[in-house]
Amino acid sequence: MSNAPFGTPLEIAGPLRSPRQMLADQEYDGHASVHDGDTAAKLGLAGAPIEGPTHFSQFDPVGTALWGAAWFEHGCISAHFENMVVEGEQVRPLVSWGGGNAAMIRAEKGDGTPVLSGTLSVGPVHPPSELDRRRETLKPAGELFILDLMSVGDRSARVRAAMTHNERNGNLYPFSLEEKLAVITEDSPWYHRDSGASSPWGAAVVPTEMISVLAAKCPPAGEVRGPAVGLFMDLEIRMHNGPVFVGREYELARTVVAIGQTRRVEFYWTDTTITDPSTGRLVASVLLNQGVFKASYGPYPQDRL
Repeated sequence: MSNAPFGTPLEIAGPLRSPRQMLADQEYDGHASVHDGDTAAKLGLAGAPIEGPTHFSQFDPVGTALWGAAWFEHGCISAHFENMVVEGEQVRPLVSWGGGNAAMIRAEKGDGTPVLSGTLSVGPVHPPSELDRRRETLKPAGELFILDLMSVGDRSARVRAAMTHNERNGNLYPFSLEEKLAVITEDSPWYHRDSGASSPWGAAVVPTEMISVLAAKCPPAGEVRGPAVGLFMDLEIRMHNGPVFVGREYELARTVVAIGQTRRVEFYWTDTTITDPSTGRLVASVLLNQGVFKASYGPYPQDRL
């Protein structure tokens, strides 16, 4: 039994921020992504969406306020994306915390439109996360036409990669960490080249939202037919033995852990591990549910759209 005199949840609201679009020039499989305005319009979207992980930065001040530096060592943010955000719209983080090592989160636009919902927690022992719960409800995939060559258990090759301040992150993420930090919604001296030594670990750390960018340097696991256009549906970034340090080399590996479909998309869940090769310790993991629009794949049977 807790010794706390009150069990009343605290409702924490962060400020409205205006996230920036960084993926207008993103390319994969030789074509533009959903973050390109023309591509988004062809799919019937209101605009080119800002990448979902961008919104995670607005929760870093809350995680640090609740749990201190442990947020970067053992924190977990787990979220389902509900509505897309386009540049020019404002977003506010909202947290409901009743004490302990977990909280419920949501983000909404300035007009109240929901952006995401999920959980924050700090370990090393975590309660079930938002994505833990969602994976428990998944149904059999049924007949697939884009992901039919993929199987649960497919694995990538293992590679080594680092997140540096000045190196751009390829066609998927055509910007550097320094360019991101120039527009990030919640900046910190702990992130920067010239002030990172002020962090509790004596070195610059990678912002939570950029850990998924590091994970994207891992080769694919399984085959996706294309060309076809994808988007992030659910994302969890979990620190096991963090932080992830800027400029440090890590070993990346990816596994397909679930496959399914909705009316508009076929989707696949992957778990990417980020390991310190010098010790073999798991530093972080990225659980991603990525959807692929059925209508974006030319050979998709019309009677299945």
